[in-house]
Amino acid sequence: MRIPSPALSVICTAMLTLGASGCGGDGESGADATRPDTTAPAGTGADAPDTSALPEPLRILVTNDDGVGAPGIDVLVEALRAQPGVEVIVVAPATNQSGTGGSTTPGELAVADATTASGFPATAVAGFPADTVIWATDLGGLAERPDLVISGINNGQNLGPLTQVSGTVGAARAAEARGIPALAVSQGIADSPDFATGAELAIAWLEEHRDAIVSGEAADGVVENLNVPTCPSGSVRGVVDVPTATDAGGRDLLTTSCTSTVEDPADDIDAFMNGFAPLAPVPAT
Repeated sequence: MRIPSPALSVICTAMLTLGASGCGGDGESGADATRPDTTAPAGTGADAPDTSALPEPLRILVTNDDGVGAPGIDVLVEALRAQPGVEVIVVAPATNQSGTGGSTTPGELAVADATTASGFPATAVAGFPADTVIWATDLGGLAERPDLVISGINNGQNLGPLTQVSGTVGAARAAEARGIPALAVSQGIADSPDFATGAELAIAWLEEHRDAIVSGEAADGVVENLNVPTCPSGSVRGVVDVPTATDAGGRDLLTTSCTSTVEDPADDIDAFMNGFAPLAPVPAT
C-alpha cells in the first residue's frame, strides 16, 4: 500500500448502459504559448524571484471512452488544472465508445471543437478512444507531443479480463505504444460514481511519478491501470500494487466492500472487491 485513502457480460452491459490547443501571440505559437513560464525575469539578488520551488512544466493529454461531455473526464480535467505547472489538453471521443478496446478507424479522422461539461476547450474525435491518441500524435493534431496521457475517469471498473475490451485502457495502451507514459483511471460503477476520489488518487499518482515523466524515464511499455471503488460505506482503503487478474474466476466484479479487513490481495479483482484501489500493469501491446 502506498497511500491511504458474476459475470463479465453483466458488468460490460452495465457500463454500456450507464455510458455513464493553445493560441500563441507575440512570437509564441502552438501549445508552448500556454505552458507555464518558470524562467526568472531579468534581475539578480533580492530583486530576482525564487523559481527553485516551481515544478517542471508538464503537458498532459486527457482522453476517455465515455465521450468528451461525460462527467468523469470533467472531474479529472478540473483536478489537473488546479495543479501547478500543468498544461491540460483534452482530445476525446465525440460520443460514448465504451467497450471498444484498442479499435482504430482507418483513413481520415473527423474532429470538431467541443468542451467538457464545465466548459473547458476540447477536441472531439469522431472515432474510438485510441483514435484520439493517434490524431494527437501520429497525425499531428497537437503541435507538440504530450508528456503524459491520462485516460478516464471511466464510469465503471476495468478489471482483469475487462482490460482487453476497455476503451479507457485502449487509449492508454495506444499512448504507451508510442513511447508516451499513460495512466488509465476507472471509477467503480454506481448510481453516483465517486469521481472526486478517483481524481484525488490520479493526482497522487501524478505527484509520485512527475519527476520520472519529466526526465523521460517513465514510459516502459506498460500502462498503469488504476481502479477506484465507489464505496457503499466506509472509504477507499488505499492504493495497492497488484497484478492484473488473468480471469475472473467466478468472482462478482460488481461487488466491493470498503469495510473489509482482508489484507494482501492477490490481484486487481481481489483488491477492488475488498475496498482497495488496485494499480495494476497492463502491457501496451
